[in-house]
Amino acid sequence: MSDRTLSAATTSPGDATTPAPQGSPHVDAGDAGYSKDLKSRHVNMIAIGGAIGTGLFLGAGGRLAGAGPSLALAYAVCGVFAFFVVRALGELVLYRPSSGAFVSYAREFMGEKGAYTAGWLYFLNWSTTAVADITAAATYAHFWAMFSDVPQWILALIALALVLAANLISVKYFGEMEFWFAIVKVAALVIFMGVGIFLIATSHDVGGHTPGLHTITDNGGVLPLGMLPLLLVVQGVVFAYASVELCGVAAGETANPEKIMPKAINSIMWRVGLFYVGSVILLALLLPYTSYSADQSPFVTVFDKLGVPGAAGVMNLVVLTAALSSLNSGLYSTGRILRSMAMAGSAPKFTALMNKGQVPYGGILLTAAFGVLGVGLNYVMPGEAFELVLNFASIGILGTWGMIMLCSLLFWWRAKEGKVVRPHYRLPWAPYTQLVTLAFLASVLFLMWWGGGVGRTTVACVPVIAALLVGGWFLVRKRVLALTREH
Repeated sequence: MSDRTLSAATTSPGDATTPAPQGSPHVDAGDAGYSKDLKSRHVNMIAIGGAIGTGLFLGAGGRLAGAGPSLALAYAVCGVFAFFVVRALGELVLYRPSSGAFVSYAREFMGEKGAYTAGWLYFLNWSTTAVADITAAATYAHFWAMFSDVPQWILALIALALVLAANLISVKYFGEMEFWFAIVKVAALVIFMGVGIFLIATSHDVGGHTPGLHTITDNGGVLPLGMLPLLLVVQGVVFAYASVELCGVAAGETANPEKIMPKAINSIMWRVGLFYVGSVILLALLLPYTSYSADQSPFVTVFDKLGVPGAAGVMNLVVLTAALSSLNSGLYSTGRILRSMAMAGSAPKFTALMNKGQVPYGGILLTAAFGVLGVGLNYVMPGEAFELVLNFASIGILGTWGMIMLCSLLFWWRAKEGKVVRPHYRLPWAPYTQLVTLAFLASVLFLMWWGGGVGRTTVACVPVIAALLVGGWFLVRKRVLALTREH
């Protein structure tokens, strides 16, 4: 038994303010060898970048058209649960920072089977999202005349090569790239919100329409199409918040996570409220929801109606940046997660390899390989590639968030038994927060099935995914058990 466990065992479970002692009841071999080059500004921007992506810049248009102004309510509700997830992860990070993040915590609280499941669900999320990201980047690049004649698969390959190169050099390059990607996204939203508030305050004409509250009340109110479209849009809104867990992975490569992480995580809540909910409310006030569509960024729609020259090109650059940022984050996080798994035997051995820049290049290359398959998908079926992989990514996200909340619940239970000590920074209202969030995630899965179409087909594949996970476990079980005995 470690010093920390012994100390925890002699501490009253009711002592909520007792700081966690030094040391750790669990040592993850996958945490060794990393640099600590991520600074506070990097982690803060990784947290922002994780919460703001193509789900807002592009996806909000189709969702506004499909659900009306009530979309703001969907973003608010899903945003609260996204915050619960990242806050739960933040508590675990403060208990024990790890580059393996929730995979490492699943190993501690659920054993190797839990770590194996959490890791491969996360890989399912990001490997499919990588395909979606390079597809999106190639599609956005076609907006400009200079790229219009370049085949989509070539543009997808270029996007993958550029982001892969930056990820393989060092974590510092990843941090800098993500920092500037996030700056572009935030600046675009701040400018839009400033312009939107000005247009509403001055009753300025927007494409023949005067913005204001009447834009909502005169067009069917908050729920113009009823409650059902609002429920069905929730799955897409959850996907928009995918990546909020990235700051937990980044904690393993920052020098002072105890100071940096609480600030970064707490800021996610107000950023969600300001950028997501605030932007959607402004969009609903500026133009009737019927003015928006799935094939155009809603922000581009507004600037087009205003007749601002070059606005569409600038916003297209922002959306392209959001896609590259997501790809950048996916390669980074899966590299670390796969290394944590490989050190325990549940991922291929080569994914544990690190280069001179202290980057786990094996895991990054494995994710990139799936991106190359995405390049092939863009060659074979450029029109359907994006939609095909997006739904499978949603299953990975729901699984990942579910595993984080299960780890948090088990951590709370062990703290109650006096086996570990919760840090000062913790998920409020435990264990009810975890249980309600798990129920919410299950309801999203049901809504995917209930909505029919591609969503129902995806949910129907869940037993297949489960069977593959079980089959994979029997393939790696001997190696995992052998490494467990060694440690």
